[in-house]
Amino acid sequence: MTDLTDAITTIAATPRLLVALDFDGVLAPIVEVPSQARPLPRTADAVRALSELPATTVALVSGRGLADLAAVSGLAAPVQLIGSHGGEFEGADGIALDDAARARLDDLADGLRALVSGEPGVTLEDKPAGVAVHVRNAERGVAARVLDAVRAGPASRPGVSATPGKEVLDLAVLEVSKGLALDQLRERIGATAVFFAGDDVTDETAFERLRAGDIGVKVGEGPTAAAYRVADPQAVAELLEALLAARS
Repeated sequence: MTDLTDAITTIAATPRLLVALDFDGVLAPIVEVPSQARPLPRTADAVRALSELPATTVALVSGRGLADLAAVSGLAAPVQLIGSHGGEFEGADGIALDDAARARLDDLADGLRALVSGEPGVTLEDKPAGVAVHVRNAERGVAARVLDAVRAGPASRPGVSATPGKEVLDLAVLEVSKGLALDQLRERIGATAVFFAGDDVTDETAFERLRAGDIGVKVGEGPTAAAYRVADPQAVAELLEALLAARS
């Protein structure tokens, strides 16, 4: 932790700081019913306070759809919200799908509904450019069978990209990733350093794009490209409070 504390002190002095954060498992503990997820109060307070500092941008970068992310996070401007793994930027005019992409999305949604119909504990989440298959509440055998069928079927169709996460498989008809979103954010605000925290395998695309002077923090267990690791969202709250104190 000493090394991470030193790194936070250093990054707090950067001229233009971007703080980018996943939501579920980072700001909010994982819950069985996704709509009931909420950020820890300490974390929400630190996020709001950081976003109000000069030359500091705070963004949530989540796999959730943008409207869903806004509802569960309770956060708003100046905090920036990016949903659908970078497919939806707040303030943009949605995701523009051409006729071919719209047809792929309709076919994808129809195929997934037919595939998961009657599978207990499996739910679908419609997004502007794709559909997420959630299996967190399914029995393990059901979850494995459904995800195998999705990978072999709808996920293998031309023009469809699949992003695996914890108990979820996100399918999209456009190329999106948190790494691409992080690059766009960095360029847009001219960030001189980035602090990024994530817990899911989908966050690895962002960790892999971090540069010298940035900080990547993996929350929880599992292999990662991040240089640092903390145990849980409670530890993230402490890190954000430390970053707030140092940058203030």
